[in-house]
Parts: sequence; structure tokens; C-alpha cells
Amino acid sequence: MINYFLGKLVMTQGINNEVAKNEKFAKEISVCLKRYITCDWGEMCNEDKEMNDNALRNGNDRILAAYDTPEGKIYIITEHDRSYTTILFTHEY
Repeated sequence: MINYFLGKLVMTQGINNEVAKNEKFAKEISVCLKRYITCDWGEMCNEDKEMNDNALRNGNDRILAAYDTPEGKIYIITEHDRSYTTILFTHEY
């Protein structure tokens, strides 16, 4: 698995609260993160997926993926400098 680009992994309070009270959602977040680190960018258009692939190769742009979960759509975003990867609900963006 490719995981050198994640940096520090963090989540918003909204994601953290839902993970703490919902074991099924916690497992779903784990599945989404596994998809992310294997470069499965989720529910993104082909152009955005290509931009993520280029950003990963070049190391100069942020990476953003979107995943549908039963509790709502989430984003996983890695900063352009690869210092942080944040998991958040789309409404928290």
C-alpha cells in the first residue's frame, strides 16, 4: 500500500463524534481510508482523479477524495506539502 503521502492523519470533531458513537461508521471510515491510500479516489469525476494521480506523482498539489457513507458524504484531503491528511464530512469543508 502507498501511504507515504498521508502525513499526520487527523479528523474533524464531527467525524470523531460519529466514530465514537457508531462502530459501523468507524469501520466505514477505515474502509474509505484503505481505499484512499491505494489511490482509489472514490466518487470523484475522472478529471479530478487524474489531478490526484498527478499530484501524487509530482508532490506539489493537494489530494482530495470523496466517499459516500450511510451517515453522509466524506472528504479525505491531503495537504499539498503532505503534512496532514484530514477526514471530514463534506458539510464541514
